[in-house]
Amino acid sequence: MTNTEQPPATNAKANGDYQKTIRVQAHPDKLFDAITIPSGLTAWWTDATGSGDTGGELQFSFDPAEPCVMYVDEAKRPFSVQWTVISCDFLPDWVDTRPTFTITPVGGDASELQFRHQGLTQELECIEQCTRGWDHFLESLRQYVELGRGMPRGSSADNARRMQESAGS
Repeated sequence: MTNTEQPPATNAKANGDYQKTIRVQAHPDKLFDAITIPSGLTAWWTDATGSGDTGGELQFSFDPAEPCVMYVDEAKRPFSVQWTVISCDFLPDWVDTRPTFTITPVGGDASELQFRHQGLTQELECIEQCTRGWDHFLESLRQYVELGRGMPRGSSADNARRMQESAGS
């Protein structure tokens, strides 16, 4: 495999949790910043405010609902970030789940990201929608750190994905 080729992303269930591993052509620090700094989170996921430091809280806006609030259990540069969802009115199934990002350097300026949303399992009503959403937004994260432009909530790529989902329902 050449440096420009990337292995396919994997999407597997670990203990029933949603899990996906992607390789990105970006230094671990750049990836870490994209998942801890509100402007980075906004660029690939949705509007974010607050602090991504250990002990901080991040608020994610998904209009018209109240923000989804996540407590930052750990933000250990550049290797790991874990949040606990403490409130999420529009997706109450998410409360007490733990989105976790593990970053591993893989040589040069490449990184592997292992994402696991602990508690996001087949038993939750939102599993299909949430799986498609995370698949999209993790690819958005890759594009953001590699190319400088993600596909955040409300972008044309995200809106097309949502229209396709609603047409397929």
